[in-house]
Amino acid sequence: MKTLNTALAVLVLASSSVAYAAVDFASFDGNGDGVISMEEAKVNPQLVKIFDDLDADGNGEISKEEFSKVQ
Repeated sequence: MKTLNTALAVLVLASSSVAYAAVDFASFDGNGDGVISMEEAKVNPQLVKIFDDLDADGNGEISKEEFSKVQ
């Protein structure tokens, strides 16, 4: 069930990204350090919902590679 919820959240995030001019990794990485922190993710409620699922290594940040799962 968690996988289904994550998949649905990813689809919603991806579709909302299209609606907002193809939001990409850089648009969430506000400070340009190469990762998305939870604080940076808060600009998008859908990203916050799936943050922990995307953070595969559990370090509290989403890398470009981890973020690529939503694209």
